[in-house]
Amino acid sequence: MSGDPGSPDTPEGDDTPEGDDTPEGDDTPEGADTPEGADTDTPEGADTDGRRLRRSRNREAVVDALLALYGEGNLDPSAGDVAERSGLSPRSLFRYFADVDDLARAAIARQYGFLRPLAEIELPRDAPLDERVDSLVDRRIKVFETTGKVGVVARLRAPFEPVIADQLTTIRTQMRKQIEFLFSEELKALGPTRGPAALAGIDSLCTFEAYQLWRVDQDLSVEEIAPLMSDSIRALLGQPPA
Repeated sequence: MSGDPGSPDTPEGDDTPEGDDTPEGDDTPEGADTPEGADTDTPEGADTDGRRLRRSRNREAVVDALLALYGEGNLDPSAGDVAERSGLSPRSLFRYFADVDDLARAAIARQYGFLRPLAEIELPRDAPLDERVDSLVDRRIKVFETTGKVGVVARLRAPFEPVIADQLTTIRTQMRKQIEFLFSEELKALGPTRGPAALAGIDSLCTFEAYQLWRVDQDLSVEEIAPLMSDSIRALLGQPPA
């Protein structure tokens, strides 16, 4: 996201936050609290809870805005773009995030948290091979279609963002282990040389990068990709096409 990550101060002429975007903390001067003896209907701690709720709500709105912009193809939105979409003032973004990289990390983490359940496959390793292959292909396509531009942004930022790089490494490891579990018997039957090679091949076929190549560079539809993936997996396992 473009913008000045080190300049969260008030822009010239922008002295008033938009909406109810109250800065974190209490603006009431010390000693200017409710006069002694005055009655108040506000329960103790209610103001603090309200600020926390508003802060959480605004933070979520900013993340939602950034993900929406990514989804529309704006992979490097400015702070102004995000602020406009979220309904907050540009300077207020940096009350909720340390800098633009922190915001991008939060958006990517949110998206991958949403995607994790989509990748799960609840099948035993002794289920019919066709069922295992079709389930893997179906799940991966759902995950990659839902990931969309966020997956592109994550991979662009990974070389410069250790947190994102670690997250991608973890995801790739989990996906590889899923393949290893689903086809453990077939991989074992291939032997100590062909088995690991087949695992590496299937793992590569079922990555976001391969899917992007098919969808974007080769302009294939989901309907064209699904049998291509399925037949390729079967071939690597030494099985005939379905």
